[in-house]
Amino acid sequence: MYLCRMLLPQFNEIGFSEITTIIATLAFIMIVINYCINYLPLSLYKPRISSAALEPVSVIICAKNEDDNLTEFLPKILTQEFPLEFEVIVVNDCSTDNTENVIDEFAKIFPNLRKANIKEDNYYKHGKKFALLVGIKAAKFNRLVLTDADCVPASNQWLKEMATGFSLEKEIVLGYGAYKKQKGLLNKLIRFDAFIIAVQYLSAAIKNKAYMGVGRNLAYSKETFFTNKGFAGHYHLTSGDDDLFVNEAATEKNVAVCISHNAITYSNAKKTFKEWSIQKARHITTAPFYNSASKSRLMFSYFSQYFFLLSIFALFLSINTIILVPILLILKMITQVLMLNKSAKKLKEPDLLFAGFFYEMLLLFIYPLFHLHKYFYRSNKWMN
Repeated sequence: MYLCRMLLPQFNEIGFSEITTIIATLAFIMIVINYCINYLPLSLYKPRISSAALEPVSVIICAKNEDDNLTEFLPKILTQEFPLEFEVIVVNDCSTDNTENVIDEFAKIFPNLRKANIKEDNYYKHGKKFALLVGIKAAKFNRLVLTDADCVPASNQWLKEMATGFSLEKEIVLGYGAYKKQKGLLNKLIRFDAFIIAVQYLSAAIKNKAYMGVGRNLAYSKETFFTNKGFAGHYHLTSGDDDLFVNEAATEKNVAVCISHNAITYSNAKKTFKEWSIQKARHITTAPFYNSASKSRLMFSYFSQYFFLLSIFALFLSINTIILVPILLILKMITQVLMLNKSAKKLKEPDLLFAGFFYEMLLLFIYPLFHLHKYFYRSNKWMN
């Protein structure tokens, strides 16, 4: 006890040690508030059973040079157990590999598979948004379910689970697009990053403040798409076919979430840090186009994390405050585990839970590199 009194600030007078202690305490409180806002809603969420009747749906997949992925994963989409009619539209966007032949061969086996072809135009270069628009226009049904060519559903109930999220009121359904578990730290970082992003956007939707979704697992109605003028507001951007559309079209009442284990989609994570950096830089370019409320929410989340990290560094500058560093870090780790425990189980990512504290710290150092990369990122390529 005497040793603690010698090491800890006594607050007999306000000096450097006392100020850094107060700042670190405030930073920890902000972290807790951030977790309560952005993590806790999903943990506490209890899915409601929809009483709305199912309707036929159109699944849309855009593919550019995806013959291997389509060969492996497309049958998983085509053989979904769905009680009503459904179609799968694969948009072959100027592929130069065997993509078109793969679609044609599967169409001989599955009558619900349809192909939409886009031919190369030397005078008009386009991105994924144009391909997606072609698929949406070709869809027979009002309710659309979107995924990517490199994604595989967790089960044959994926389509039914996602479609169940629709109702007369709910026009947008947000699902979880996870990355497959593989060996290595990079895979764990990518998976944890995707997991935390999902926890935040699903939590926001649960609190009727939806601000984004991911195209790997997303659904909305054709009517909603055209009522909100599709991608018109951000067509010039390479990315944003998923998050920016949801950011513009979401209201307090029209978004549902689907977190069933059966409704998760999985895709392969990037193999190198460079590939991941390019992917993240592309996604980050859409953030400035979010609405003000969404940007404020995200800015508070990032600010609280970096403010806490800087306050920890400040505690190292005095012998009287160093002892607070492990105390606050342990408290943060415990709080994070408690807030994410149920979410990790709901999204089938339990192996990320206890090491998540260290992954999060690493990401705080890595994210500035992504933001720096975005200033050098220039691309009009078609990319997932």
